Amino acid sequence: MADAMQSLTDTFKNVGVARSYGDPVQLGGKEIIPVALVSLGFGGGTEGGDPEAAGSGGGGGGFVFPLGVYTHDDGGRLVFRANPLSLTACLVPLVCAAGLMLRGVLRARR
Repeated sequence: MADAMQSLTDTFKNVGVARSYGDPVQLGGKEIIPVALVSLGFGGGTEGGDPEAAGSGGGGGGFVFPLGVYTHDDGGRLVFRANPLSLTACLVPLVCAAGLMLRGVLRARR
């Protein structure tokens, strides 16, 4: 089990900022840098006090959510352009939560 954990640690040592920002890409004569939200998680364990008699297991997973790109605007300034689909996917739960909160406040005032 220790060898497996050491292998995972070595494999994912450089996960972080390097995974959130992609390599620069030329698109339409402009250089863009993709940006994403990266999340990884791992876990493991055994059941009971005796590792020989009990079951054990582990697992992991993750996801990558594209947020947008960094690019230069016509004035040469570096700007962030959000991915409209990702922006919508993030805003829908927030708008729903705000609506439910407003409904609760209005019901409480009655």
